[in-house]
Amino acid sequence: MSSPQHSPPLISLRQVHKRFGTGAPVLQDINLELASGEFVSLLGPSGCGKSTILRLVSGLEPASSGEVRAPALQGGDAAQTAFVFQEATLMPWASVFDNVWLPLRLQGVSRSAAAPLVRQMLARVGLAQTEMAYPAELSGGMKMRASIARALVTQPAVLLMDEPFAALDEITRQKLNSDLLEWWQRQRLAALFVTHSVFEAVFLSQRVIVMGARPGRITAEVTIDEPYPRTAAFRNSIDYARACQALSQALESAHQGEVAEP
Repeated sequence: MSSPQHSPPLISLRQVHKRFGTGAPVLQDINLELASGEFVSLLGPSGCGKSTILRLVSGLEPASSGEVRAPALQGGDAAQTAFVFQEATLMPWASVFDNVWLPLRLQGVSRSAAAPLVRQMLARVGLAQTEMAYPAELSGGMKMRASIARALVTQPAVLLMDEPFAALDEITRQKLNSDLLEWWQRQRLAALFVTHSVFEAVFLSQRVIVMGARPGRITAEVTIDEPYPRTAAFRNSIDYARACQALSQALESAHQGEVAEP
């Protein structure tokens, strides 16, 4: 899949600052663009404002100053943006089918009219046989698949993901990383992905934005210039190791900058 970086930005943050109440600044001088179809990860320590950026882009929080341009903020078309949180946040009293139907239901689409698309998305995420199951019957990985199906069912232009695989075991996480890239390419999404993992960021991303805290700011941008699809073999390659090393060094530099501040 070719890089879409020369396309007009779908999301743009310019000189964005964020402060909650009278507290210390959470974000400072954030300048970030995301093109249609691009996969970008935000990498940095806890408290650096990665999740806050997602909330600004989704319209869940306003910026204190600066400009944020994103589909969710232009014309109020919330269906253009889907948000996957760290927890699956499924309704425990509803079946997998009804959980995935929920965003369409909120748009006024009946259960019968939504059924073909809901079943298509469940098949896409590997849950075709579990539509009548309840969340308590699912593994952690299956719950996250259901959550992603619910996000994809509206066929959004932007997919925001806040450490969705952090609580999963490594085998499940790597499988979902591979599957996520397949879904991303199939639906031509713009994806903004928050992670603490250098290895995950390198495997998934076209670009990785490295952030430092106190206050949250962008300290580096690392391009992962490797073609898609990326298979398990990529994780064992010299190019992958080099990219992980470069990103780790950028992250360490950001951390040293924090320590050096008075």
